[in-house]
Amino acid sequence: MAPTAVGECTRVVTRFRYGPADRVDVVRRDGTRSSLPLGDDGMIPQRLGVGAAQVAYVDVMLTSEKLRDLTVVDTPGLASTDTQVSARAAAELGETTAPFDADIDADSASEVAAAEAVVYVFTQAVRADDVRALEAFRTSSARLASSPINALGVFGKIDTLVGGAGDPWPVAGPLAEQQAALLARTVSEVVPVVGLLAETGEAGRLTAADCAALKELSVLPAAELRVLLASVDLFRTRPGPVGAQRRERLLGLLDLYGIGFALAQLGADPQLGTGELVRRLVHASGFPRLRQTLDQTLRWRADAIKAGWALARLERVAGHESDPRDREALRGATERLLRDPAYHRLRLLEVAQRVATGAVPLPVAWEQELTRLATSEDARWILRLPHATAPELAAAAVEAANRWRVYAVAGAGPAQSRVAQVAHRGFHLLAQAVREQA
Repeated sequence: MAPTAVGECTRVVTRFRYGPADRVDVVRRDGTRSSLPLGDDGMIPQRLGVGAAQVAYVDVMLTSEKLRDLTVVDTPGLASTDTQVSARAAAELGETTAPFDADIDADSASEVAAAEAVVYVFTQAVRADDVRALEAFRTSSARLASSPINALGVFGKIDTLVGGAGDPWPVAGPLAEQQAALLARTVSEVVPVVGLLAETGEAGRLTAADCAALKELSVLPAAELRVLLASVDLFRTRPGPVGAQRRERLLGLLDLYGIGFALAQLGADPQLGTGELVRRLVHASGFPRLRQTLDQTLRWRADAIKAGWALARLERVAGHESDPRDREALRGATERLLRDPAYHRLRLLEVAQRVATGAVPLPVAWEQELTRLATSEDARWILRLPHATAPELAAAAVEAANRWRVYAVAGAGPAQSRVAQVAHRGFHLLAQAVREQA
């Protein structure tokens, strides 16, 4: 749906959310709205009818079920090909609330800075401005808003890493690991993705006619196919059974890697249907792993992150309250909430964030155990006891609690001691939960 070419739309924040009908609203800085129809191709129009400087954000409502419980806020890239946008964004990094276009007003900036999870997309080498952008986002965001606990890196366009129709995954895997190491204090993981294949498959753009064209190409001799897939120019110009217009469409849908992958699948199974071919293309894109990672590491803890964000705002309100009685009443109520066992997950997420970002150093094994405790409810996974019984899990949780208590009073500095005390209570609550479930 989102435009990727140069235009006003690529320079402003765009919010995608669920609605009863497809609709695009341009929200100006003065609060007024104007509606636009989707383009003839079903895409958001490239031109908004309003200068980018006047736009606060674009509000896109779609009937897509994928947005039922998810709102996606798309921000302009820091390293934009538009040098004016990029220069403004870079100049503002030291003082803006997020790494995006400096034209965005404070209200829109605040909305993005309050995001419960961050998906940061980059291609090939991680640059210094990528790291600075994520650090700026984390520094300016509310509590729990951006850290390795809930930030994910996406390594896009990996099909461009190798020439022709070559398999990029042997190169992309090690590169993603290297990027994850560089961003270890900023994102939890880096997931490589072939975005074009994912978009073509997930949006249902590959038709039966496209599949028929691929089948016609798949019967060519292997030597001829190798030459055809050696470069885009050769694929466009070499003689063959499929016309130039159909080939151009295939390039737009799949590019050379996707075409080569599809031809290999059809060559091995000429009876392959369009639906199964699309399923295999989506799997080859790496997108299912991205979706699984989002669901497992980010979405399930969104409620806790929302609650943490809200409590952080309450604390700010208390800090600006002029009446000391009101200030203490608000702070006291917040502290009582956080002492409730159900809210201890917020404390765990908060201290795990400090440790994960390096603000509070811990031994690696302790850091990993704390992260597991803060980010999962699965006692077997937290305690690394996949086959343990309930009594064994409860005993192991108590043992871990005691170990953190000892660390808190012997061998830890003040900051580590505070973290250890939170972990100590967290493991006691885990043991209690295991017993209750049993």
